[in-house]
Amino acid sequence: MAENEQSEEQKPAGLPTIAGAQKVVETTPEEKKETPKVEKKQEELGTHIFALRTTANREDQVMDFLVSNIKKKKLPVYSVIRPHGMRGYIFVESFDKQSAEQAAFNVPYARGILPKEINYSEIEHMLEQVKKEVDIRKNDVVEIISGPFKRENAKVSRIDKTKEEVVVELLGAAVPIPITVKMDSVKVIRRENETPAEDSKSEEEI
Repeated sequence: MAENEQSEEQKPAGLPTIAGAQKVVETTPEEKKETPKVEKKQEELGTHIFALRTTANREDQVMDFLVSNIKKKKLPVYSVIRPHGMRGYIFVESFDKQSAEQAAFNVPYARGILPKEINYSEIEHMLEQVKKEVDIRKNDVVEIISGPFKRENAKVSRIDKTKEEVVVELLGAAVPIPITVKMDSVKVIRRENETPAEDSKSEEEI
């Protein structure tokens, strides 16, 4: 009880909108196909979504242990969602709260399921984000749209799709320094050997 009360106090108000969430695991292929339709599935099967509080920066380890528990115990847990940009929280979609608690039982770095159920509308935008394919290629010129280098232009030198990260070098830097950022933290503004449409149009008019 004390753990739940402590978790409730530290829960971010209203679970704020976080762009770029990642749907990490579904327990069966059949459920995986239906996962983007969580709202419909919730209505038909009566599933629920709960927030699991974790130690910050240990979300990936918690994910691995959760998946292991879910498969080993054959729990009715349908999906696990790790939102990018929100440290210390993982969302668990399960048949009931007890199933979510069993999945998190004795998991290292898991600090308890919060008592309040999460409404689908609060994380809908996170699920929709997964459907978007990020088309980033090596040598693309991108603009960094979040973080300490926001609004800076950079060139992509390496892409890690597994971690959903890109290594970029700032164009304005005197000495190129590799910087690793999340894929959803950049947007492509120019492809290599590609001339911007406006520039091409101006040349044609001249």
